Amino acid sequence: MAWIQIRINANAATADAVSDLLMEAGSASVTFIDAKDTPIYEPKIGTVVFWADTTVIGLFEANHDMNAVVALLKRHDELKDNLVYKIEQLEDKDWEREWMDNFHPIQFGEKLWICPSWRDIPDPDAVNVLLDPGLAFGTGTHATTALCLKWLESQDLTGKTVVDFGCGSGILGIAAIKLGAERMIGIDIDPQALEASLDNANRNGVADKLEVYLPENQPEFSADIVVANILAQPLRELHSVILGLLKPSGKIAMSGILEEQAQSVADIYAPFIELDDIAVEGDWTRVSGTKKA
Repeated sequence: MAWIQIRINANAATADAVSDLLMEAGSASVTFIDAKDTPIYEPKIGTVVFWADTTVIGLFEANHDMNAVVALLKRHDELKDNLVYKIEQLEDKDWEREWMDNFHPIQFGEKLWICPSWRDIPDPDAVNVLLDPGLAFGTGTHATTALCLKWLESQDLTGKTVVDFGCGSGILGIAAIKLGAERMIGIDIDPQALEASLDNANRNGVADKLEVYLPENQPEFSADIVVANILAQPLRELHSVILGLLKPSGKIAMSGILEEQAQSVADIYAPFIELDDIAVEGDWTRVSGTKKA
């Protein structure tokens, strides 16, 4: 199917309204892009923040009346006098295949691979996790996930109980089981993440060792290993909860932390853990340590 898209210059105040208008006009999807490569640092929980200069892209079927879309946008008070847009015809191609071609097997450490299901496994003798990009966060392509996977690959997980706090797609938990963990407990506030984790565990044949819970439903337990790939703010705010899941002398790794936030996270945990490492990949860091006895 052929498509046409409209690119609209917006800002933090108008981006959300532009999105609503595009959806009202019949857009198949709406995408937000940073127009000037301006980083947005961690917003408060439950808030959505747009860039000061945001490009909003609406995707429509090629035969859609784009004049009607522009007319609808111009009726908005904040857009009628300064609407800047560009309409582009998109090449008719197999977009699903195009998307799939962007994902390749990725190696972490010496023996761990994350492989999309439609790709050949590069090393059948390695520890291979089959994981397709989906609705829940975590496919190994983001630096924070990569930092946690590399850390897990370096640990002796044989027979261990591992907790993934903020489990997303289940990638860390499934990797931990395949690396030798006996029991994996995934915790997430999003029911969709729990469903994705279970689906991916079934695909990898490890569902018998994976348990998933919303925080309010989790049982009492004490883990040998905790990984928490979330964000710096909840890592700081929930430090007592996260540490409460870990046995004395247990290992913990935390990511989702920008490099300039790493020390503040380490300082919160310092009274309770012996800091082992602060690893850096791009703008992101992983803080790891051992819980004091």
